[in-house]
Amino acid sequence: MSGGGEGLGKVEVRLKWDPSPLGEAPRHLDIIAATYSADAPYGRPVYVVHYDSRSPDGTINMPRHSQTGMGFGFVEVMVLELDRLSPVYKRVVVGVAIHQDAEPWTFGDISNAGVVVVHGYQQLLTDNFAQVADATAATVAEFTRDSTGAWRLREMIRGFDSDPVLFTAEMGGPQH
Repeated sequence: MSGGGEGLGKVEVRLKWDPSPLGEAPRHLDIIAATYSADAPYGRPVYVVHYDSRSPDGTINMPRHSQTGMGFGFVEVMVLELDRLSPVYKRVVVGVAIHQDAEPWTFGDISNAGVVVVHGYQQLLTDNFAQVADATAATVAEFTRDSTGAWRLREMIRGFDSDPVLFTAEMGGPQH
């Protein structure tokens, strides 16, 4: 678990990857966050945030999105204002999914992929997806609210073999 005694406030999840080789279809990755209630922290997500949406109260949004990677560092960013989330939410799971087109892509097919989670200037988590190279989607981090109401981070690198839609339904389940 990470985050000081006061817990986490506003965090950013940043994603990078290089563009596809010349002549190949673009590789498109997305950050996805699923929010769970205190009543069912491992049940169905109350809501899911991705490139085409934001949380109903604006506490989770995506100010930067890329469909090709560009190769210019972290080109996709999701902001989570955990300290503003309603007390009815106890858990947020963040993952990354690869859009699947004609041929299936795995993290091993994506050049220079990486994710970082930052809180202010403090880097809380960094990963290059090497341990989930055969996966088409992966969870990255789990944010949970403790008994004092403070938010904590736990690294949660788990690979999945599913498309982005199915991934949103299974990403928050108990670890396998």
